[in-house]
Amino acid sequence: MGAPSSTYRVQFTPSFTFADAAAVADYLARLGVGALYASPMLDAREGSTHGYDVVDPTAARPALGGDEGRTALQERLRELDLGLVVDIVPNHMVVPNPWWEDVLEHGQASKYARYFDIDWSSGKVLLPVLGEDAQDEVHEHYLKANWRRGNTELNYRRFFDITELAAIRVEDPEVFEATHRAVLSWGVTGLRIDHPDGLADPGGYFRRLREHFDGWLVVEKILGPDEELPQSWPVDGTTGYDALREICGVFIGFTDAFAGNFHEVEHASREQVADSILVAEVRRIARLVQGVEFEDACAAVAEIMVNFPVYRSYLPEGMRYWETAVRRSKSPAVRALDEQVRADPRGELATRIQQTSGMVVAKGTEDTAFYRYTNFVALNEVGGSPDRFGLSVEEFHQRAARREAAEPRAMTALSTHDTKRSEDVRARLAVLAEIPDEYLAFETAMTGKFGISEPSLNRLAWQSVVGAWPLTEERLGQYLEKASREAKVKTSWVDRNADFDAEVAAWPAKALNEPEVAAFAERLKAPGWSNSLGQKLVQLTAPGVPDVYQGTELWDLSLVDPDNRRPVDYDVRRNLLARIESGWLPEVDDSGAAKLLVVHKALQVRKRGLHGYRALRAEGPAAEHVLAFERSGVITVATRLPLGLERKGWQDTVLPLPGSKWTDVLTGRPATEDLASLLDTYPVALLVQGDQ
Repeated sequence: MGAPSSTYRVQFTPSFTFADAAAVADYLARLGVGALYASPMLDAREGSTHGYDVVDPTAARPALGGDEGRTALQERLRELDLGLVVDIVPNHMVVPNPWWEDVLEHGQASKYARYFDIDWSSGKVLLPVLGEDAQDEVHEHYLKANWRRGNTELNYRRFFDITELAAIRVEDPEVFEATHRAVLSWGVTGLRIDHPDGLADPGGYFRRLREHFDGWLVVEKILGPDEELPQSWPVDGTTGYDALREICGVFIGFTDAFAGNFHEVEHASREQVADSILVAEVRRIARLVQGVEFEDACAAVAEIMVNFPVYRSYLPEGMRYWETAVRRSKSPAVRALDEQVRADPRGELATRIQQTSGMVVAKGTEDTAFYRYTNFVALNEVGGSPDRFGLSVEEFHQRAARREAAEPRAMTALSTHDTKRSEDVRARLAVLAEIPDEYLAFETAMTGKFGISEPSLNRLAWQSVVGAWPLTEERLGQYLEKASREAKVKTSWVDRNADFDAEVAAWPAKALNEPEVAAFAERLKAPGWSNSLGQKLVQLTAPGVPDVYQGTELWDLSLVDPDNRRPVDYDVRRNLLARIESGWLPEVDDSGAAKLLVVHKALQVRKRGLHGYRALRAEGPAAEHVLAFERSGVITVATRLPLGLERKGWQDTVLPLPGSKWTDVLTGRPATEDLASLLDTYPVALLVQGDQ
């Protein structure tokens, strides 16, 4: 089964059901999409707005329409020649659920005792002490012999630090069959696998999945900038955070004005996570280390995970990452730990360290350091590297050619349900790298008027305001509440600081009503639009299978979830698309219709099939402001660094075109090599050979 030409991600919620998706499927087909890419469709906790808290993996979620609604949706998609790609969660389930309740009632005698990753050495399930004893109340009638409260001690593996998400042992064939039987019977086009780093043996899991599924298979694996997927995994590629870093990066200019020591902040953040919210996992692993004192083993386990250069290794593959973590670690028990892991790289000790290192890295880096190190937050993205400022055009070409050669069916993305900010917010923030002195002067002046007392949150707040402008006090307030608590500097989710929380809550009203803030935000709009159109066209036509996150075919200035799961107005999009289909060429303005034009035309071209990759290079005084490449007789041209271009103009810069006659499908006009003429309507062009 082949990969779709492109995907369109929708977030199912109780207010956006399978029937709602079926109702907008015709719009997606007109837009040019190849497949609907669905958030988890299996039964989830009541009221869930994301679906990753699965309660029953054997049936489609009743609140979304159940199996009847799911079947009707698939029939509608087939009528429109659209595929269906489904997001599944093999790592965990929400508790309580019927399987979990059976375990608490019957203990190790339960048929489901082996389904969950529980250490039964104590003979009981150790449940956390919750602020609200809802979980305890649910189980109050069960036999107390099978469970008890566990203080800081837990003996079941979780999804990160979320005690209500209990890990399942999908490496067990019986558990795999029970959790995958339903979705594998649906006959879908593709599967997106959530959080493979939490699995005991990701490679083994993917090989087993391939035995049952021959469709498009992509994995939510966060790669380091120079990391590649293990070659033993029989998958088509990642879900695209690596491509996101490269595509967004090439629209950011190089500057040292925002420089700092990210790794120092990152290391401290990871240490805090290992020593606090994930201490139960560290202690469980330390009990497996032989021949050393328990506390020494705890220190060695935590330090090695803190020092991982990537999220995790997949021993015995990727031994170099393990060796790097060991080399960086100084705890006395590290040598003993290293020897035991090397002696049995597939054993329980090695497996649990690898499963947990990804949790330490993700919580320490993405969910802590990215909220503390806020010098230039356009780089603070999942899979991003705040210490790597921008990406040269030549490096982009090299990485794009490598993706075409090695993983042409990998997904590419610019916005997802997990990104820290949307693609259009990052596109605006990229403009700041062109005017760093002007921006820093603005930030200093505004901070003097009414800054937030914690410096890193203050920097994040000002960039968020100008990047997501205009936004409401409610949206900004909710974002800053989350950001301040994730940073864990002056407040946190578990240790509130009432005075600081009140200061943060009062700030949006001040910032959003300041005329100078509005004026500076307006200054970023036009160049931000240029960056948005450029990076979107590049993503949609570069190697890989591009995804359009729901609603981002127009400008979308969302911040982190749940802000990026707000309802999408499809009526507005239908009406604008109808005008574009009739030949309308919209202005680049607040409506976002110009972006819809680019998305629509690029997706239509994409359906023809694009292969190969040939870098094209402009010539002339403004050559650095162009990114261009050719694939299967289609040429992508995008403007970069628009403020610098505005200052000097195109002058006599040209883009030599191979062949004789080209047409820009965005405008319908014959193409010219003179960039001033080619890009006089839009800052991007999409050229095809011949007349159109």
